[in-house]
Amino acid sequence: MHLLIFYVLGFFAVFAAVSMVTARRPIISALFLILNMLCLAGFYAQLDAHLIAVLQVMVYAGVIMALVLFVIMLLNIGEKRGIITRHRITLQVIGMSLLAVVMVSIVGLFNAEVMPGVKEPAPDFGTVKAVGRILFTDYLLPFEIASILLLAAIVGAVILSKRKV
Repeated sequence: MHLLIFYVLGFFAVFAAVSMVTARRPIISALFLILNMLCLAGFYAQLDAHLIAVLQVMVYAGVIMALVLFVIMLLNIGEKRGIITRHRITLQVIGMSLLAVVMVSIVGLFNAEVMPGVKEPAPDFGTVKAVGRILFTDYLLPFEIASILLLAAIVGAVILSKRKV
């Protein structure tokens, strides 16, 4: 049963990712991104990391996507025409190629470490205590960098959307 759920979630995750990249309207693309994040939450739930699954839905599919939709509407991207619409296919192929290279690099990097000695996860895997301990000790710097990048993106979107006087 777990394998069937995995394949169904995998199919919808890949479908949502491809549809997100190929969608013509940015709002539709953002909605496909939400579907992809919901599939990721399903993957986390299958791994018995229920806290991370709930956080995925609440934080990313909820708050972050509301922020992304707000920025898209603030910038009024759907009305603009330019290099993005003229060279859409070329930019999509370049973007997907770069994504494939990054994903293969990441899988190759972690494959060497994870595969030889695969072991069971810790008993407190996915609990609030374990996630908090790891997030605020080992991954504190990347966590803070991500928050600063999000703040910079919001400020940039507001500055770009201002009309010149």
